[in-house]
Amino acid sequence: MFSIGVVGYSTNGFDEDKAILLLANAFDMFTQGTSDVEIVSGLTDLGIPSLAYHIAKHRSYRTVGIACKKAFEYDLFPVDEKIIVGDEWGDESKTFLDRIDVLVRVGGGKQSLKEVEMFKNKSDFSTEKLVEFELELEE
Repeated sequence: MFSIGVVGYSTNGFDEDKAILLLANAFDMFTQGTSDVEIVSGLTDLGIPSLAYHIAKHRSYRTVGIACKKAFEYDLFPVDEKIIVGDEWGDESKTFLDRIDVLVRVGGGKQSLKEVEMFKNKSDFSTEKLVEFELELEE
């Protein structure tokens, strides 16, 4: 199973059409010749994780949600596998990063940037495993 991790805004207020295009292009870059794919994100049905999960379902990819218990305060995407780690946001980061082969970031705040830095510090990191897109929040 090839695991693509996705981080980014967990809110709305960005150009969703552009975000969908960026996610789809990133998935295409990583999945050429690979049929056994899973999308791993933060479980909530909000923002970038939601868009990534919807694309995954459309493409018949497996979906995995890794989050802390606080995720239950939000709408959750009906993922194929749910993993809950800890009580606070960030408690799940190591489990998330250990699960994925590559990471895609579309916008995002402090938590997304922290997980990108953690991913870069993994012993098997290479620049080919990370794709980052800036996406501005709309006023």
